Amino acid sequence: MKTLITTLALAVSVVTMLAAPAKSSKQVGIGPYFKGPVGLQLYSLRNEFARDVEGTLARVRDYGFQYVELAGTYQRKESRFREMLSQYGLVPIAGHFSYEMFRDKPAEVVAQAKELGLKYAGVAWIPHQGDFTENDARAAAAVFNRAGELLRKEGIRFFYHTHGYEFQKYKDGTLFDLLMSETKPEFVTFEMDILWVYFPGQDPVALLKKYSGRWELMHLKDLKKGVATGSLSGHTDVTNDVALGTGQIPLPAILKAAKKAGVLYYFIEDESPSAATQIPQSLKFLESVKW
Repeated sequence: MKTLITTLALAVSVVTMLAAPAKSSKQVGIGPYFKGPVGLQLYSLRNEFARDVEGTLARVRDYGFQYVELAGTYQRKESRFREMLSQYGLVPIAGHFSYEMFRDKPAEVVAQAKELGLKYAGVAWIPHQGDFTENDARAAAAVFNRAGELLRKEGIRFFYHTHGYEFQKYKDGTLFDLLMSETKPEFVTFEMDILWVYFPGQDPVALLKKYSGRWELMHLKDLKKGVATGSLSGHTDVTNDVALGTGQIPLPAILKAAKKAGVLYYFIEDESPSAATQIPQSLKFLESVKW
C-alpha cells in the first residue's frame, strides 16, 4: 500500500509539473556593474493585458523577469491573480493603488496588498487642480503617514512614486522637499521614477544623494532625445518613452548613485506603444552598462 501511495503521489507530481508553465531559466537585466534586482512594472504591457492576460504573463516570464510591480489585477480577484503570477514564476513585489483608496479606504488597501503578497504598496498620483500646492503636499503627507502606519503593522511598506509636479518651488527648495520632511521615514519610503525627476528639470543623482536611505524602489525609463525638459505638468507623450540607453537620461550615473542610496528594487516601466519590443533592448542595456 505504501508503495502504491508513493507511486500515485509521484505520478500526480509529474502531471502537475507538465501542466504548469515552465519558468524561464534566463538571467536577464544584470551584468558586471548593474546588479539589480530588476523587475517589470506590468503597466508597461497594459494594452497586451487588455487582450490576453495569461498570454501576457507568459511573455513577461519569457523576457526572463522574476519580479513584477502591479497596477491592477485585470478584473481578477487578488487571490486569483496572485495564483496566476505564481504559475508563471513571477513574484509580486510592489503594487500601485489610487490616492483616494489610501485616503478613504486604507484598510481595503491593506487587505488587497496582503492577498497579493506584496512587500510594498504605494501611490503614483496625488489629485490636484492646476499647479500642485503646499496644501496638496501637506494633505498628502498626512494620508501617507496614516496609510504607512497601517501597512507597517502587516509587514508592508508604503511608498510614494514621484510624478514631476511635486517640484514646484517652495521656500528654499521644492514641494517635493516638503513631502520628504513631512512624511515619517518609518512609515513612508519613496520610488524614484527617473523620467519624472529628469523631465521636470531635476537631477536624479543629486536627489538620490540628498535623500539617501529614503529611496527603496526605482522606475527605470529613458526620455527621447530632443524632448525639452522643465515641465511640471506630470504629463508627456507616451511615445517619448524609449528603450534604456537610447535617450537623454544619464543612466550610468543614476544607477551608480541608486546603489549607494540604498535602492532595493528596480522596475522597468515603459509606457510607449512599442514597449513590448523595447523591453528586451532595455534589459540588454542593463546587462552591459558601465560606470
